Amino acid sequence: MSTVTDRRQRLRAVLNGSVCIHPGSVWDPMSARIAEDIGFEVGMFAGSTASLAVLGAPDLIVVTLTEFAEQCRRICRAVSTMPLMVDADHGYGNALNAMRTVQEVETAGVSGMTLEDTVLPRPFGDGKVVLHSIEEGLGKVKAGLAARDDASFVIVARTSAVQVTGIADAVERARVYSASGADALFFTGVKSRAELDAISAVATLPIILGGMETAEMRDREYLAARGVRIALQGHQPIQAAQRAVFETLKALRDGVQPKDLAGMPEAELMPRITRDEDYKRWTKAYLGG
Repeated sequence: MSTVTDRRQRLRAVLNGSVCIHPGSVWDPMSARIAEDIGFEVGMFAGSTASLAVLGAPDLIVVTLTEFAEQCRRICRAVSTMPLMVDADHGYGNALNAMRTVQEVETAGVSGMTLEDTVLPRPFGDGKVVLHSIEEGLGKVKAGLAARDDASFVIVARTSAVQVTGIADAVERARVYSASGADALFFTGVKSRAELDAISAVATLPIILGGMETAEMRDREYLAARGVRIALQGHQPIQAAQRAVFETLKALRDGVQPKDLAGMPEAELMPRITRDEDYKRWTKAYLGG
């Protein structure tokens, strides 16, 4: 079992490295252990998967900071060495709320978090995505940095400017956020090499990409050469898990016998991810057999 600081240093090693990795999308202790056992260098807990796991709700920022931080704590407690990076959305409010968010998720054992400059939750109106001014976005990042207790905890400035306000604004935000003191920059909506090239030309921090929507953006060697150190692939695992639950429950409801169910795990999987051998050892050592 590594210390929280050890895990944060592992995340920093990824950001300060020379290659681009894909994180494992996780949402609870068991999914995190699976990702760790498989060998993912970093786990990613997103706001969308938090809404699904905690509330069974779409990604509309209806999860509270308390609920989010508690799920972060459960995930971090379950893994031994894998760092967890989380999407803390807008920091659950203004710059002062962002400070509180940093305190809560850092205390939960998280290795790094993103703070975005989107106006959230959705305000009354036509539903169009709106960004905070660069000044407000910068203030939120600086407030988060001021609230950080462990210097190894990673704070990432995030923006969806590419798809909301255009590449020129995204480039300007890359330039400003690079000088904010943040540890990395997170961009969503980057669809072309021309867009990434423009951002990379001014960014002086490691880059994280939220999804690779086109074939030309899936070349990890190219991404690494442009400063991208983490590239998300989406959050398919939780969707696949829900399909498995649905199909298993439906089969049982339709009369399929438990022994005849399809898609059941191999016998060794559940004992491995529940750390059954550890519990057997502790039971013998501390409960007399």
